[in-house]
Amino acid sequence: MRLERLNYNKIKIFLTFDDLTERGLTKEDLWHDSQKVHQLFRDMMSEASDELGFEADGPIAIEVYSLQAQGMVIIVTKDMVAQDEDEEFNDEYIEMQVTVDESDDIFYEFGSLEDIISLSSRLHVLGIKGGKLYSFQDHFYLELQEYELNEQLTENIIAILSEFGTPATITIYRVIEYGKELMNEKAIEQIYNYFINKNA
Repeated sequence: MRLERLNYNKIKIFLTFDDLTERGLTKEDLWHDSQKVHQLFRDMMSEASDELGFEADGPIAIEVYSLQAQGMVIIVTKDMVAQDEDEEFNDEYIEMQVTVDESDDIFYEFGSLEDIISLSSRLHVLGIKGGKLYSFQDHFYLELQEYELNEQLTENIIAILSEFGTPATITIYRVIEYGKELMNEKAIEQIYNYFINKNA
């Protein structure tokens, strides 16, 4: 489990499928309101309190994004307005509004262009040349479709992507709308040719 504070009332939690398995849960279990799922959220909030000082003491909204072969991204947002209005709020009770979204996209975020250049070298050797490249808020985003994986196992590609970047926790639609499309096809091949195989 990886936790990151996004701002004063919002955190991001990344759970791998191994994290779920260790707790006796499957991806499908998160769709149901079960005791195990409640325990998972209690554990996450306890860890967020210890690691980030994030106290879920009031109404919270939880957005769960299931990423193909990567795990789950969970965004937890405290409702500061409702909290201010109800000063007598009972700390033992957490009101959760849960939204679940599933994505088949392989959509990764990178901190620098160098990371993508290094990635292109690894993927090009495997015959993977596709992808779309975007930039948004000083980060780069790569989208790969399953048909572009050149019959490589998705899990293997995810492992390579994870060496250089992290699963994107914002939707591709937001990046398309507010970001900039840098390469609309064959991003891996273009980057490889521009930066590594300059004679191509």
